[in-house]
Amino acid sequence: MKYRNTVRGIFKDRPNRFIAHVKVGDKLETVHVKNTGRCRELLVPDAEVILEKSDNPARKTKYDLICVNKAGRWINMDSQAPNKAAEEWTAAGNLFPEEITVQREKTYGNSRFDLYVESPERKAFIEVKGVTLEEKNIVRFPDAPTARGVRHLEELIHAVKDGYEAYLLLVIQMKDVRYFEPNWETHPEFGETLRKAADAGVHILAYDCTITEDSMEICSPVPVKLEEAGY
Repeated sequence: MKYRNTVRGIFKDRPNRFIAHVKVGDKLETVHVKNTGRCRELLVPDAEVILEKSDNPARKTKYDLICVNKAGRWINMDSQAPNKAAEEWTAAGNLFPEEITVQREKTYGNSRFDLYVESPERKAFIEVKGVTLEEKNIVRFPDAPTARGVRHLEELIHAVKDGYEAYLLLVIQMKDVRYFEPNWETHPEFGETLRKAADAGVHILAYDCTITEDSMEICSPVPVKLEEAGY
């Protein structure tokens, strides 16, 4: 997926979940943060960031914060980017070999899954989760308790029982990581449900991304470790 009209800036502070102050050149701009998560390890004072300039003159903020430099590595933190990248990647034939149709936001049970894939050979639901939390090149999800994430996993289990294929696609919004694991410390229930889903036949996939100043592309598989280590 591509961005248009990007510019670098220096992050200063984040008054609330939705906006941040970023210095662009010699001007302090109020920008929209495209991720309402905590992101405390990313948005630190004086971190270099990438903004996308909006082409909507009616907006209150003219920039979106989409990317941050953490210790020399660009991390995309746009919460909308994983779904867009996953749709492009799946439609391009990277997950299934046959010709497929891809539908966004397909309702099943009490959930709305990000992607629904259909072909003469299969019917599959794909739930996409963006991952930005990194420590010592290990990435984890979630960065805060997510009842919604647990519910999605439970619905994927039901989908498998009903004869569908089901996938959780973890889009790692950076490169050069060692492996993915659930964030046991922050939300053990998510980790337990993730293991239950894998045992039930839900495919748990993690892929890293190539990040540039104006793009994010799904790239290479990342190992997934579901054992509870040390907690």
